[in-house]
Amino acid sequence: MKLHKKIRRAIFIVSGVFVLLIAVLLFHIITAKPAVYDTPNLQVSRIDFMSDIDSLQAKQICSDLRTIKGLTSDSIIVKRNVVVYFHNNNITSSKKVFDELMSKRPYQAKRYILPANLASQEVCPVDQNSTSYKLSKKINQLFN
Repeated sequence: MKLHKKIRRAIFIVSGVFVLLIAVLLFHIITAKPAVYDTPNLQVSRIDFMSDIDSLQAKQICSDLRTIKGLTSDSIIVKRNVVVYFHNNNITSSKKVFDELMSKRPYQAKRYILPANLASQEVCPVDQNSTSYKLSKKINQLFN
């Protein structure tokens, strides 16, 4: 008889904790505000240098780019002779960034301009007609 009472009490406690967790989850879903991202204004741009960039030059280019307003300072990628950076296109443009960088030092570089035939192509690698995409979109809408 005592074992039966203990099992019943354990089931009651576990179900009470479960109900409490579900209530907290529902409260969070109902009251949470959707995340607002500033990514529609984020643009990636590229500068091609005429020669390979060594580590000292890479540091100098990064520090020069970080002084330019509108760049996200944590996303500057320097590889061989290419510098890729992200900037807010509401604040600056790739031409302004390039011109300002060239005014800081006599770099031998040119701004990369995407060819017109590539600019019109869709770049999203996800098949937007797939079931998994539609399901994840519905789940995302549910929580936002």
